[in-house]
Amino acid sequence: MGNPYKPFEKQLGYRFRRRRHLEQALTHPSFRHETPDVEADNQRLEFLGDAVLNLVTAAWLYEHRPDDEEGRLTQIRSRVTSTEALGEIGSDIGVGGYLRLGRGELIAGGARRTGTLADAFEAVLGAAFVDGGLKAVQKIFKRLIVPRIEKLRLNYASDNPKGILQELCQRRWGQTPHYRKIAEQGPPHARIFVCEALAGERSLGIGEGPNRKLAEMRAAAEAVHRLERGE
Repeated sequence: MGNPYKPFEKQLGYRFRRRRHLEQALTHPSFRHETPDVEADNQRLEFLGDAVLNLVTAAWLYEHRPDDEEGRLTQIRSRVTSTEALGEIGSDIGVGGYLRLGRGELIAGGARRTGTLADAFEAVLGAAFVDGGLKAVQKIFKRLIVPRIEKLRLNYASDNPKGILQELCQRRWGQTPHYRKIAEQGPPHARIFVCEALAGERSLGIGEGPNRKLAEMRAAAEAVHRLERGE
């Protein structure tokens, strides 16, 4: 008998040694309630997966973000492990197509519901931990979540780039960044400001915008991105 989960395991980057663990992770409570011979659903695995995911995420951030303080690490971890983020991953890898759902849940669109997909993905992580230990979870994490951390990181930088740049500059050089206007161009009704972010005389980034405030924010965002890339 073939393995119906083979394409899904390929998406995960992990092959289960005991298929029953994955099958349980993909069994929604509604299916168990409607199917007398099914004794377990994915809720306990979801609980385990949530805890393991938080541990693996925290350990990865601690190792790969040595310059970040606790508050920023916590915020990144919260975004990485949010229902929205996990539901998106679940959708991308096709969890919904493998979920065993009760008839009512299926009709109600449970296979596409963000919360359901997020819960199932956490359950899959829990099942991977039971099946192959922490290394199994880390394989899935590296394949599916690490690439998204950089994207989330860049989005975070755009939330408050001037504040983040100030933290980085004070930590690295003991200086507060400052900004200067280096150009103002265009007709009066459509002015474009160009500003530069600096630490002392060190140029960190340049940005432009329809007003000085926005130009400075974009210069700060560019500076944050460059510093985080090691430039």
